[in-house]
Amino acid sequence: MDNEAYKILIVDDESDILEFLSYNLKREGYMVFTARDGNSAIESAQKVTPHLILLDIMMPEMDGIETCERLRDISGLNNTIIAFLTARGEDYSQIAGFEAGGDDYIQKPVKPKVLTSRIRALLKRTDRGSKDYKKQTSVLKKGGLLIDREKYLVFKDDEELILPKKEFELLLLLSSKPGKVYTRDEIFQSVWEDNVIVGDRTIDVHIRKLREKIGDEYIKTIKGVGYKFTE
Repeated sequence: MDNEAYKILIVDDESDILEFLSYNLKREGYMVFTARDGNSAIESAQKVTPHLILLDIMMPEMDGIETCERLRDISGLNNTIIAFLTARGEDYSQIAGFEAGGDDYIQKPVKPKVLTSRIRALLKRTDRGSKDYKKQTSVLKKGGLLIDREKYLVFKDDEELILPKKEFELLLLLSSKPGKVYTRDEIFQSVWEDNVIVGDRTIDVHIRKLREKIGDEYIKTIKGVGYKFTE
């Protein structure tokens, strides 16, 4: 997909940052939209359905964490990638970002070339239809859980679950071969790719969030190795 086909929404309360980021991303050919607060970001995202949202954390009234949580409750934005772009680098801030449904965490200040490279890596996720585990079009049923790989839908006890993109891709990977133990490296390479830098606890956070939604019985931890979906 050419860059001009990608829509990026930048959310930051500082006008100079919006201007700087918009300028550099437009130079790369992206279609850029901006918002200065959480409510405006939600309204804009529903209108344009961006492929990627760059979201600041420290904003007045509604911070980036709450904004992300509310965006993840909108079913039409299931496939939108959300990357936090913030000056906060503490571990607890990163964990909170991932728990809210964020896909990546980029710390300010960041050089334009580094940011555009990171964005290219993130957007590759939207074109991953060639992945073997995504080619499967069957519906998996196990207990009260139903996963429709073709329609990107998950139901628990007949109730549809709204999963962030990375949580869904993680569930899709693990459930593609029930009983197979996926190592952490395999999960990183399949779901996050080698060229995207994420923290060591990223997988753990996403697994925990998945278990909270689908139940503990479906994903088992193999200590020192990785995770598997139960047979």
